[in-house]
Amino acid sequence: MSALRIMILCGRSARHLHVANVLCQAADPVAIVQETGGEWSLTKTLKKLRPDNLLRKVWRWLRDRRRYAGNPEAKFFFPDGSPKLDRPELVREVPHINHPEVVRLAKELQPDLICVFGTSLIRGELLNQGRLGIINLHGGLSPEYRGADCTFWALYNGEPDKVGCTLHYIDAGIDTGRLIAHVSPAVREGDSELVLFWRAVQDSAQVYAEAIRRLAHGHALGVVQPGKGRLYQVKDRGLRHEQALADKLPGTLAGLDLPPRVRWFVAEERQERAA
Repeated sequence: MSALRIMILCGRSARHLHVANVLCQAADPVAIVQETGGEWSLTKTLKKLRPDNLLRKVWRWLRDRRRYAGNPEAKFFFPDGSPKLDRPELVREVPHINHPEVVRLAKELQPDLICVFGTSLIRGELLNQGRLGIINLHGGLSPEYRGADCTFWALYNGEPDKVGCTLHYIDAGIDTGRLIAHVSPAVREGDSELVLFWRAVQDSAQVYAEAIRRLAHGHALGVVQPGKGRLYQVKDRGLRHEQALADKLPGTLAGLDLPPRVRWFVAEERQERAA
């Protein structure tokens, strides 16, 4: 069978560009859609300016400015140069991922599959597009770790073996669609939250590409999630949690040397394991 025609919806950071580039090599990309965040409503503006939201955003900005000084993510994913897309001519920019233009584009291009990584939550008519549906790469092991900052929470909970990413079909819930694969990175003494997250994404890009190739060959992927686990929200992570993890992370990872692990979920409810 020929390569699947895919429409990629992704963010604009180095990790998002890396995954998009890997997917472009595994399929026939017809468009790469990125959000600009340029469309604001009065309701959205007032919500952002609420004192609790504003303080939280300022604190996260200051924290991330320190953590991302020198652009370490770009160096991790693009060690030989600046982050860039291999197919920039395919880029379409929209204010937000649920903009009518995205649905119009999907209907016009008729992709076999829509591939998502790093966008805001998809809602509405877009959920019904793509001949084979929509697949997402989530930065946690669903269903136990859904939502935001899942690498952080796995480490905070003393479960470094549960750091990883989930490849899943998108439904109307948050990280609740049918499971395709769990991807767990190598975990070693001295690792940081960011390095573990980036390593999981790097490994997941290859698994994402393999899933696309399997679907192109007619393989049936995806099983219903066994429950909804816990949904972590951005607001759940505070300064006290940051300080607690900084204190206990060296002990949590002491002597640890876990290999990379991939767990596939197939429609017949068999589960295949590969190193």
